[in-house]
Amino acid sequence: MSRAKNYSELEAELVLDAKATLGEGAIWHPAEKRLYWVDIEGRELHLFDPTTEEDTVWPVGERAGTVVPIVNGGALVALQNGIHFINTETGELTLVANPLEQDDIRFNDGKCDPAGRFWVGTMALDSREGAAVLYRMEHDGQIAQVLDNLSVSNGLVWTADKSRMYFIDTPTRKVQSFSYDHDTGTIQKERDVIAIPEHEGKPDGMTIDERGRLWIALYGGGGVGCWDPETGELLLKVKVPAPHTTSCAFGGERLDTLYITTARNGLDNDQLHEFPKSGGIFALKPDAKGVPANFFLSRL
Repeated sequence: MSRAKNYSELEAELVLDAKATLGEGAIWHPAEKRLYWVDIEGRELHLFDPTTEEDTVWPVGERAGTVVPIVNGGALVALQNGIHFINTETGELTLVANPLEQDDIRFNDGKCDPAGRFWVGTMALDSREGAAVLYRMEHDGQIAQVLDNLSVSNGLVWTADKSRMYFIDTPTRKVQSFSYDHDTGTIQKERDVIAIPEHEGKPDGMTIDERGRLWIALYGGGGVGCWDPETGELLLKVKVPAPHTTSCAFGGERLDTLYITTARNGLDNDQLHEFPKSGGIFALKPDAKGVPANFFLSRL
């Protein structure tokens, strides 16, 4: 991996001192003007309003891998015991589907594609190699397995022209490019577009901006990197005073604020003393604009 000639660094600031055990799954809801996110190990869904600084918390009872809003209200949460509909006004959960067959496998990151299908991956609790898969859930709740032999299924994004999907299987330290068929939801591996060196941390959650650049949270790397998938170059790094950065999403009125989730787990007492804001939500305006998140188009 090379750094671009005009490589630069920025710093994010704490906007919510959440002290989450494992904050993840950031996604912006433009109509509600709230950042949806989960605390996986805290077993909670959070709805954060940056204007009022109010953070609504719904306990979900199980590890919560990710959340995606639904077009006509509410959201999907991928829990240890299945994908559920959650009423975001009451916190009430309704099971939609559960393809998980082993107790030691949980859902991890997930997003919706431009057609409104829900893609969600898994990982083993011990992160063992080859135990994870990627699923695609159709509008009616039918689930198909799309990829297998993964280890930690993570960040997912689609390009504006709906022709390509980028995907991270964390231990590979690579971003893979797949051709994507918008009508059928089928994908085909093309190539690896980004390789992330060990000293930068492990690639975790990912978002895309309006110029097609990839913003990748670096677990253990204390920041978010912005890469050009065409050249593989690192263009910019957002430094975060929390080593375990986990996911990122553009939000705000103009989608020009980058929100970043972080984690406390995996840090020892000395590290928590050094990085007391770990588990918080951070933000900055990096002179870039995101694209509106895809919501689930439900026909359940």
